[in-house]
Amino acid sequence: MRLKRLLFFLLFLTLTFSFGQTAANKKSIGDTLTIDRNSAIEKRSYTEDFKDNYTAEKYQYEVDAAPNGWFSRLKQWFKDLFIKLFQLNNDVEANKLIDIISRIVYLLIIIVVIYIIVKAILNKEGRWIFGRYSDKKSLNIQDIEANIHKTDFKTLIEQASKEENYRLAIRYYYLWLLKELSEREYIDYDVEKTNSDYINELNDASLKTKFSYTSYLYNYIWYGEFPIEKLAYTEAVDRFENLLNLVRK
Repeated sequence: MRLKRLLFFLLFLTLTFSFGQTAANKKSIGDTLTIDRNSAIEKRSYTEDFKDNYTAEKYQYEVDAAPNGWFSRLKQWFKDLFIKLFQLNNDVEANKLIDIISRIVYLLIIIVVIYIIVKAILNKEGRWIFGRYSDKKSLNIQDIEANIHKTDFKTLIEQASKEENYRLAIRYYYLWLLKELSEREYIDYDVEKTNSDYINELNDASLKTKFSYTSYLYNYIWYGEFPIEKLAYTEAVDRFENLLNLVRK
């Protein structure tokens, strides 16, 4: 929805600026003739086709007046500003400068619109290509959470580590830890429970302290949704492995 609104706004701005520019250029040139009252009047005669000699564009002294709209006032303000800043001689030079700036603005708007459209198309294609895979992976994780006692976490961790998907590997480590705690009756595993629930169920003080820290690592890495370096992953693995060995004793 935001993308559609932005595209509509940019299109409206382009059209408005274009039409306003065209209308503002149609200004009244005005009457520049002077009246000579001192010279003697000489009667002249013209041929019937004399008007044909004055049909060229240079003899057109009147054009459509510019509308007195907000855009015209805005352009006039810029025109006056440019005349003062660049010490221009007249409105013609200011209009030329505004025309150059207008073309630059048009080009920038077109580039931005094309960029947004291409980015939107690529994002959609990305979801079309990878969407089914992402849904499948999410579904697999949900299945694993519901069946931790039947899951081979060691194999899953090895696969995730090989693919350098360290966040997912930490996710598996945490579920593996819950599995070991549940099988040794330290906790009563339930998908709906939180980390705090499991911490409160632990009676061993040392185990509770170490589990609290590994839960913190898990929350930081998994829910942080940012990539982690291999060194940080290795340090976290050491914490989980030590705690798993402690639980198995």
